[in-house]
Amino acid sequence: MDYVYVAIGFVILLVAGDALVRGAVGLSLKLGIPALIVSLTIVAFGTSAPELLISIKAALTGSAGLALGNVVGSNIANVLLVLGLPALLFGISGQDASPKSNFIYMMISTVIFVAMGLTGTLTFLNGVILLGLLVFVLFRAYQNAQKSRSAMKAATGEIPDADNVWWKILVALAIGVIGLPLGANLLVEGAVNIAKQAGVEDAIIGLTLVAIGTSLPELATTVMAAYRKEADVAFGNVIGSNLFNLLGVIGATSLITSMPVSQEFIGFDFWIMLASSFVLFPFIWFKINLGKFWGAVFLASYTVYIWMLFI
Repeated sequence: MDYVYVAIGFVILLVAGDALVRGAVGLSLKLGIPALIVSLTIVAFGTSAPELLISIKAALTGSAGLALGNVVGSNIANVLLVLGLPALLFGISGQDASPKSNFIYMMISTVIFVAMGLTGTLTFLNGVILLGLLVFVLFRAYQNAQKSRSAMKAATGEIPDADNVWWKILVALAIGVIGLPLGANLLVEGAVNIAKQAGVEDAIIGLTLVAIGTSLPELATTVMAAYRKEADVAFGNVIGSNLFNLLGVIGATSLITSMPVSQEFIGFDFWIMLASSFVLFPFIWFKINLGKFWGAVFLASYTVYIWMLFI
């Protein structure tokens, strides 16, 4: 049955990912705001729901290594795997990359998270700070949405309407937001059971199978966004998801229980996460296309990282 769960979860992910992309683009047109802003908020939070649920559950059951590994591994996978695979398949235009401010927020959040982790324990106070930063990021996204809407209305005299009616947009978003965690949960449950039967440790499962599994919503959404030439949705999804993982998932989990940070994270995984986040700099800052060559480089880098976890 574990293998059946993996197969069913994979199919649900593809269907839900496509629905979420179509819903996000439709919503952006309907509201007269950039698809990027929808991707940084609704899409990113929807695809990060599995990380939140799994990390809180792991923390409550005393598996801090799994909770932390889930987020760190997911953020690494989000850049190298989630952007790497669609770039290799279809290419992603750098001209529609996320604005520099969003990249800066992600890098600052990553540095702050790593600095907190280096103390050896993530505490209640750390959780309050991280959630406070999340509120700030959401407020800035709201302000940007209002500015974009006002600018469009001033230029055209009205907010352009989408062909889709409201109920179609909301149904597509609902299918995506509900289906992605469901598909990921089925796939992760099957894969983790298989790994545990093989005697793999919790921290390794968190950094690999659970991290990849909870990144599958982002992967499915980004693959479909690249296929539909919605590069802003692809970049916005990854950056927004990484922000929510660090500020929302770790923030909420730290409020529930203190999380000790193992030396493996401090000595290796934190720095890989930081480096994988910074590697987006030229593509965001100089709007370089993330073509098939770079997609192959990203995937090869992720493969090397996974290999190093097991040696």
